[in-house]
Amino acid sequence: MVVQDRRGGAVAAAACGVGLAVGLFTTGCSSNGAAADDQTSAGRFADGPVGGSAAGLPFTDRARPPGARPTGEPDPAGPSAAGSPSGRTDYAAALRACADALVRAGSSRVRTDLETTSGGTRIAIRGTGGHDYRRRTGQLNVRLPDTGDGRGADRTITEILTPGALYMKNRGAGVPADKWVRVDTASLADGNLVTGGATDPMAAAELLRGVREVTYEGRERLDGTWVRHFSGMAHIGSAARMASPAYRPALTAAEKGFTTDEVAFDAYLDDAGRLRKVRQRFRFANGSTGGTSVTSTTTLHGFGAPVPVRLPDRRDIYSGRVTADGG
Repeated sequence: MVVQDRRGGAVAAAACGVGLAVGLFTTGCSSNGAAADDQTSAGRFADGPVGGSAAGLPFTDRARPPGARPTGEPDPAGPSAAGSPSGRTDYAAALRACADALVRAGSSRVRTDLETTSGGTRIAIRGTGGHDYRRRTGQLNVRLPDTGDGRGADRTITEILTPGALYMKNRGAGVPADKWVRVDTASLADGNLVTGGATDPMAAAELLRGVREVTYEGRERLDGTWVRHFSGMAHIGSAARMASPAYRPALTAAEKGFTTDEVAFDAYLDDAGRLRKVRQRFRFANGSTGGTSVTSTTTLHGFGAPVPVRLPDRRDIYSGRVTADGG
């Protein structure tokens, strides 16, 4: 099954982690790549806010902006939990700036959930790990589901995330167990927003720079922390233009990979403006009736936790061709 862009043209496919699990992609990944260049790219933009918005806005009120969901009830958190005077906050600006807030936070632990639905079949992929937002590198252990053909059952892929490349180990499909597969994210039809079976946390936050519609749903508890829940629509093209330089190429590539540029989301920000959880819904054409919908949920916790990530040496990167059937 080959992913198609909005104009119906077939897009080059890549047999990456989610490709084996859900059939979005069918053939070969990149061969030996410039790991040293990835290291430079990952750390180049680490100092201060970057991209199309100002520094993240900490929340200073419980007021709802024009167009938000109407209600006469007080904020569920109450005055003391809000911890700040009343006033007016630009929630769209806060969403656009949450990537900058993550850079200031430094690092966190990460949980990922990716669900695909196609033709009545639903497949879920789970991942855990951490991300260093200043160095823009992360590592996840992504568990593939049993798809019925024996290829994904009981296998965990180790993934290293950088703005320009995705590295995968224990990839299967004929790749030696001690070798990494490297994929150029800008070469993927979706910019690796879902290809690897999880969304890079920084890419998920950068995508919110393209927010066009937002509704404030209220305050609620998430993992013991008061957060503000927003729903809305983000535009991939707008996000690409406003993204930090490191993530711009991948988001630009993603403009052509989905049925529509618009991505529905639910985002949860804490009082420091940090993204705590985001659920983003994508849709591929894929030639099947109704297409394929992908819901990616990224949850961040344990801010400040150390996240040591070492990029693979060039000699450890697999240089052969990767195919879905291992041929």
